[in-house]
Amino acid sequence: MASSVDRSEIAFFDLETTMPTRPGEERAILEFGSILVCPERLIELNSFDTLVRPHDLSLIPDSFVRSNGITADAVFSAPSFSDIADRVYDILHGRVWAGHNILRFDCVRLREAYAQINRPPPEPKGTIDSLALLTQRFGRRAGDMKIDTLAAYFGLGQQRHRSLADVRMNFEVVKCCATVLFLESINPGEEIPIPVESDNAIPYNEVSMASITVVSVSPYFHRFQKIQILHRDIPLQIRCDSMRIRFGLSTKYLDHAGRPRLSFVVDANSPNLCDLLDACDNITKRFMGFDCNSEWRPLVNRTFSDSPTVRLNLRTEDGESSGWMTEIYHKDSSSSSSSSSLSASQMVSSSSYDVAELDWLFRPGGFVDANLCLEPYNYPENAGIRLVAKKLVVHY
Repeated sequence: MASSVDRSEIAFFDLETTMPTRPGEERAILEFGSILVCPERLIELNSFDTLVRPHDLSLIPDSFVRSNGITADAVFSAPSFSDIADRVYDILHGRVWAGHNILRFDCVRLREAYAQINRPPPEPKGTIDSLALLTQRFGRRAGDMKIDTLAAYFGLGQQRHRSLADVRMNFEVVKCCATVLFLESINPGEEIPIPVESDNAIPYNEVSMASITVVSVSPYFHRFQKIQILHRDIPLQIRCDSMRIRFGLSTKYLDHAGRPRLSFVVDANSPNLCDLLDACDNITKRFMGFDCNSEWRPLVNRTFSDSPTVRLNLRTEDGESSGWMTEIYHKDSSSSSSSSSLSASQMVSSSSYDVAELDWLFRPGGFVDANLCLEPYNYPENAGIRLVAKKLVVHY
């Protein structure tokens, strides 16, 4: 087996496996494909692919035919994983591994396969999971971030779901994303977003709808514009007091680091507030030249008969740090009701990302004062505006 010294090539690899048909059934590797890539010139240096015969042939019925062209006869005549284990080990061990969702899927299946033959698995000297990396760096401008979606976004054709073809498509997707990010880092002619100060919030009923404008803050080569909503040339930030919490913290959606994106729902009983948010929706849609084939998600939810609602999002920190960036205070309801004074309020520490620490604050039926930014987004499948909290005062 080759030494890990001076193995500078990046090993992109992909597995095709069986699909479990009942709970507890294992996934068997059906195909392994890989390419070695020069990290300095980004060219393919070598490739290897093979079908793999599972040790348990009952996982492959005689009528087995995959939509990608893999048939039972081809699998039955293929080498076993034990037959190719040395070759796979030599390709992968001591190199940087790369692939799409390899940390949660391919690496796990690979270790299982080596364990079945009582062999130590290859070990990487680093990993590049393009699903996690591109979600973090490239964002969800291309939709759900699956390889076939990313390939369609860049005009690379359809995914074949064969290991070697998918590996090469993965490599091309990474190069395309890297090129876009490089161009964005140059920023030719980009408008600089106007900083949003936390103390610049104005009561929502003092906002002049005629003074609301939308500007682009993205370079000319962005497919999806990054835009900012202004009020008299200042980023619009509104203050809403005594909003009743209808639903507590939601952790349904995750960020690129696997942490929950925190949000909660409040009643929007004021017609003036609803009119303002509707106006922001309409102005932003017109500015975007919104595609009616996508789903516009309005700020105001009118599905409840007793009251419209809006969702407020907490801003969490980026990178490796943990915690939230929204200023959060809790205030004894017996204290002065003036929302402009925080003298009777206690700030909630953001030293740790503990959802339970916040969950007790945002209980349904409670009330909250909020300073809110409006952040438009535009993805291929949906678009809208997020209400992001800069400051919250929770009454209890």
